[in-house]
Amino acid sequence: MNIGGIRPGMALLVDKELFQVVSCEHSKLARGSAFSRVKLRNYGSGKIFERTLRDSDDVETAQIDRRKIQYLYSDGNTYHFMEMNTFEELALDEDHIGDSRLWLKENTEMTGLFYDSHMITLELPAALDLKIEETDPGVRGDTVRSGTKPARLETGAVIQVPLFIDRGETVTVNPHTGEYQSRA
Repeated sequence: MNIGGIRPGMALLVDKELFQVVSCEHSKLARGSAFSRVKLRNYGSGKIFERTLRDSDDVETAQIDRRKIQYLYSDGNTYHFMEMNTFEELALDEDHIGDSRLWLKENTEMTGLFYDSHMITLELPAALDLKIEETDPGVRGDTVRSGTKPARLETGAVIQVPLFIDRGETVTVNPHTGEYQSRA
């Protein structure tokens, strides 16, 4: 593969390991060959590496399939999902899921990323409706914290919500940024 074609979000096989490109900067110096400075996230461990790639490096694109899945349950460090088309049960350990585990609620539909027919990680939807389990009552006129307070959601995640949100309400949250969007 030509390194000039590398773009953020691509899946690459670098030295027989599967990575996702987080960011990429292409450079061409006067007489030297072109190179690319990339940040790569290892699909297996979730760790981010910085690497300089040249055309001579062993780099190839990987075919990643996206399939609809549904979260079922967890037992310890293993999370169980069901593929929506085949109804096959799949499992991922906590290392492959990473921080996404803070947003998993039973029966939530999302996208699973598959490589060689094995699920490697998941993509959460752009917005989730979650119930607030615990929050302090908002005090009118308390503007020191710019009108927000911490709230613990039913999944265990803690986010900042406006003062008028109370315990038991359902809110819409962006799981990628962890920000409150609106009441559901």
